[in-house]
Amino acid sequence: MAMSGLPDLDSLKLLVDVGELGSLGQAARTAGIAQPSASKRIVQLERRLGVPLIERTPRGSTLTAEGKMVAGWAAHVLAAAEELMRAVQAVRHSGAAHLRVASSMTVAEYLVPRWLGELQNREPEVQVGLDVVNSADVAARVLAEEVELGFVEGPSMADGLAGRVVGTDRLVVVVAPGHPWARRRTALRGAELAATPLVVREPGSGTRETLDVAFKDLHRASPRLELGSNSAVKGAAQAGAAPAVLSGYAVEADLATGRLVEVPLTGLNLVRSLRAVWRRGRPLTGPAATLLTIASRP
Repeated sequence: MAMSGLPDLDSLKLLVDVGELGSLGQAARTAGIAQPSASKRIVQLERRLGVPLIERTPRGSTLTAEGKMVAGWAAHVLAAAEELMRAVQAVRHSGAAHLRVASSMTVAEYLVPRWLGELQNREPEVQVGLDVVNSADVAARVLAEEVELGFVEGPSMADGLAGRVVGTDRLVVVVAPGHPWARRRTALRGAELAATPLVVREPGSGTRETLDVAFKDLHRASPRLELGSNSAVKGAAQAGAAPAVLSGYAVEADLATGRLVEVPLTGLNLVRSLRAVWRRGRPLTGPAATLLTIASRP
């Protein structure tokens, strides 16, 4: 589906409120709009999605069976949008923050927004500043005491840091649907992957370090491209520039929609730990300790 065909968040919120409040009129009042305007939005949403969402009766409006399903999915979309805005606010207000945090790109894109949302729910007065950089820069900022807490993806941890594993991630080999590897019947061997020019992240990123460690005993070809973000690497792979190796988090949606194809791999360990890091000898307190607790939960 093209982005232009996506429903707007206000209409989704209106639908969720109809289900929770029991009537379109109450949902309209909650949204601060007139009921005819709310009814028009719902009609437009039904046309866009192609399913009936609300059943209108003399006693009021209730969600159809399809409407209940869509409202459930919409609630997840709205929650994700709230996490997005909290993370963006943390980036925007980094200079005046009560808690300064740095995160590698993959963790920042796919995990930190949820953690910040829970921190705000627990301690709404805390303003968080988030610096999104690669893992090497995260370590440098923590050591320089520019931030209290960092999140990194690499297999190693810099001297002077203490850390805690907060999750795991698996790097996957991906190609464009038209690439010959997309039709392989056998798993790719590590030596063959290493000998292939790849699209990779830049030196200093946790993704690149994990790949470098995995390739250390293999003959390795020079990269086809070195790019500074997951999105850039995915775009190059989708365009057919070369195979790429990226976080499973980063390519999950692309694999589901068929924009990329995962190539099975054997004989190479590309599982890595995701870590929270802080200055050794400086125990975390206050909001930093709370955020660490949230991130450490299964």
